[in-house]
Amino acid sequence: MITVTNRFLVKKGFAHKMAPLFISDKNLLNWEGFNKVEVNVCSEPEDHDEMNVMMFWDTVEQFKAWRESDDFKNLHRREEIGNKENNESSPIMGNRVVISEIAATLVK
Repeated sequence: MITVTNRFLVKKGFAHKMAPLFISDKNLLNWEGFNKVEVNVCSEPEDHDEMNVMMFWDTVEQFKAWRESDDFKNLHRREEIGNKENNESSPIMGNRVVISEIAATLVK
């Protein structure tokens, strides 16, 4: 199993407002190999929020198939349209995508 984590830096106060947007696409539930999405927010820094959107997939190939799909393109096209209108007012200050293999797990 792998995780794909999109690590965002966002303007202070926006992470909790944005978090539900990352679980609103129910089409993900239909993709082979998709397991879940978790959104974690850290409000500890004084000048910004940190938000980690972590997707769990069975394989990198299944994630890449989704990433190249029309579902992915349509989802992100809606975001681009909204951002073109107010690009300077976007709360996203930066991001980084990290793909990791799950090497060990402890579950209760």
